[in-house]
Amino acid sequence: MKGLDTNVLIRYLVKDDKKQAERASTCIRKATANGESCFINHIVLCELVWVLESAYGYTKEEIAEVLEKMLITKQFEIELKDIVRQTIYDYMQGSGDIADYLIGRINHIKGCDVTATFDHALKNNPSFIVLD
Repeated sequence: MKGLDTNVLIRYLVKDDKKQAERASTCIRKATANGESCFINHIVLCELVWVLESAYGYTKEEIAEVLEKMLITKQFEIELKDIVRQTIYDYMQGSGDIADYLIGRINHIKGCDVTATFDHALKNNPSFIVLD
């Protein structure tokens, strides 16, 4: 298995730098041709969303679509795939950041009843308690 960094994944998905996009695509093709998958961890997913929002102006809907496609792409092995799927749902329903919802979901599976935060965008999500 090969791990992918955010910059490789961005080039692969956005293709804004032709040379780097081709190198990223070649890396992923070679890995899968050898029977390997490309691992994408939660930090890379959070960075990916941040870059797509801030640098490329992607909407929530566009980001969710990218993430959903990645979840079903056999070349990619996504850390805790089911948790990421639930996180995408939370992200689409709420007003928080994807990283916040991922934190809440991971904390929940690790035994936390709620996650304390100061982020008022999470006030309507039962996984969080907003400290005033």
